[in-house]
Amino acid sequence: MKLGQIASALGARLENGSAETEISGLNGIEQAGPGELTFVSNPKYAAAAKSTRAAAVIVSEDFPAIPTAVLRAKDPYLSFAHALEMFHPKRKYPAGIHKTAVIHSTAKIGNNAHIGPYVVIHEDVEIGNDAVLLAHVVIYPDAKIGNGFMAHSHAVVRETCWIGNNVILQNGVVVGADGFGFAKTADGKWYKIPQPARVVIEDDVEVQANSCIDRASVGETRIRRGVKIDNLVQVGHGSNVGEDALLCSQVGLAGSTEIGNRVILTGQVGVVGHVKVGDGAIVTPQSGIANSIPAGALVSGAPAVDHKLWLKYSAILPRLPEIARAVRKKEQG
Repeated sequence: MKLGQIASALGARLENGSAETEISGLNGIEQAGPGELTFVSNPKYAAAAKSTRAAAVIVSEDFPAIPTAVLRAKDPYLSFAHALEMFHPKRKYPAGIHKTAVIHSTAKIGNNAHIGPYVVIHEDVEIGNDAVLLAHVVIYPDAKIGNGFMAHSHAVVRETCWIGNNVILQNGVVVGADGFGFAKTADGKWYKIPQPARVVIEDDVEVQANSCIDRASVGETRIRRGVKIDNLVQVGHGSNVGEDALLCSQVGLAGSTEIGNRVILTGQVGVVGHVKVGDGAIVTPQSGIANSIPAGALVSGAPAVDHKLWLKYSAILPRLPEIARAVRKKEQG
């Protein structure tokens, strides 16, 4: 593909290069070779742009001039994503139902569906147009699913759950498993509390591999529009995750957690039940949320505190033995 074609498609401005340059693929700034396109969005890679072997680099509009051809764009990272789509378009799955699929006679499936091997669709399920269900996907009774649904192998949607339009479930996702609800009996045993309430996933959500979104005993668990959930995430029963939130790998939400719009919970963050994380808050890796967090906060640590305060804690931590000795010496003397 010609560099000029790529620039035009991205709405980027080509500088210091020929529109006829042939681009064979894309790669990272340090790995790219001749004929490849790369990008710089993080300032720490600015120096690497001067020595890259790539044929061209996507950069911001105010990025300094470099010897290599550049495509100037408002958002280099987003432009790189669009360029990747040009070289790696989404796989098309032909409409049709595999002979090994088991579909109940009461299920309603829209037009142009691709139903793969050993898919099971139970009674009274409704699925919209252009669905793709790959091998071993299971849809339990009374589930309602919108248009453009994509479910990779071994994804499961449990009974009565509702899923909106353009939702992607990666491999091994479980939507609507029973919440972790047990009541202790007089003799010290655990009695299972029924978990009949549904999970609701709104439009444009993606849930990545082996993540679980639990149903509740009452109310609902809701994942709102545009949420992206990474691998190995646990969303507890009755939780509510706000629009465009990001839940990164190994995040765990206890029951009845409320996550605001555009919140970012980074890797291995844990949130106790019945607390609220306000809109736009960011929680850094391995932090523990024991109390509600205000909107726009940046917090770290376990229990989480303001990030700047946590940095002070972290600076003091290696000196604790020295400080303790000084305190004991003063007390003794």
